[in-house]
Order: sequence, then structure tokens, then C-alpha cells
Amino acid sequence: MHSRVRSVCVYCGSSHGVRPSFSDAATRLGAQLAEAGIRLVYGGGAVGLMGVVAQSVLDSGGQVTGIIPDFLDRAEVGKTNLTELIKTETMHDRKAIMAERSDGFVVLPGGLGTLDETFEILTWKQLQLHNKPIVLVNVEGYWDHFVHLVEHQVREGFVRERYLQFFRIVDTVEEVVPALLEDAAAAADMSDRLDRA
Repeated sequence: MHSRVRSVCVYCGSSHGVRPSFSDAATRLGAQLAEAGIRLVYGGGAVGLMGVVAQSVLDSGGQVTGIIPDFLDRAEVGKTNLTELIKTETMHDRKAIMAERSDGFVVLPGGLGTLDETFEILTWKQLQLHNKPIVLVNVEGYWDHFVHLVEHQVREGFVRERYLQFFRIVDTVEEVVPALLEDAAAAADMSDRLDRA
């Protein structure tokens, strides 16, 4: 495991979606993270792709930190067999702690909540609040429209073209860990250069 990527936040759906390949990707991602010795940080849910990726990490001998607001935990969607469970008062607190606890971010298919989390973490990177790697797993082209939207924003003058480099798209789960390590190393190298300048 690379010393700069000890934990990774995974954003994904609280549903399974209509394609079996989505759950398969979540299962394989969990195994890959555990094999690499990278702790999973996620929203603490037991349902959908969230539950799949968390259980896969645990089944593969890995560590999982779940972060869930009290109201969701009370609604019985919280996962109970995690390595660590942190309860928060609000969704805002949940997202902040998830980001603080993570050395990088991986995005699987998901719905509005996943989009919210993805755009927020990209915005924080734009505002230079972090320089952590962000990897979107484009299972069966799921994120194609997301990329087209951001490219449209670039063409219309609302997003700078260089911000397209703030995230990486990969087609397979097997590319995730190498992409995280490469981007984290590049960010660390750039930071070291700036410190010496």
C-alpha cells in the first residue's frame, strides 16, 4: 500500500440499479481495496451498492469506516458489522467527516446523492480545499453523460478546461487502485516542488 493512500471514500448508490454489473463492480472494488490494504470510508448504509462494497471489503479482510446521520441510522438503513461507525447529526457533517477521513475518492454508479457528493468534492478541489485523487468508475458508460455535462460547462464558459483534469475516468474496477496511487503520487510530487520553490 502506498503510504499516501491509506483510506478511500467511495460514493455510490443506496440502490442496486438495474444492471447486475453495478453490484459486480462494487463487489470487485471492495475486494481490490482490501487487497491493497486501503480502508473504505463510506456513508454507513447497509443497502444498495453502499452495502455491497462495504460487505465485500469486510469479507476480504479489510477495514471499513461508516459515517451515517442519526436519522438514517434510526430508519434501519445503517450497517451494523463495520470496523468503525460514526454517527452525525446532519448530512453536511457526514460529508465533511467522510472527506476528512479519506486520502482519495472513488465514485461508482449512484443517484442524486452520489451526484451531490461528487460535485461537492470536485468543487472543494476547485477551491483548493484539497488535492486528493478523484476516480469515477464508468461501469457500462454510466458516467458518460456526467463527463458530457462538464465538457458542456467548459464550452459555455462556466468551468475552466483545466478542471477536467480534476477527476479521472476508468472503465474497470481493476484500474481504480493504480489510478489513485498514481494521482496521489503526482499531487505529492507537485506539493513537494512548491514547498522547495
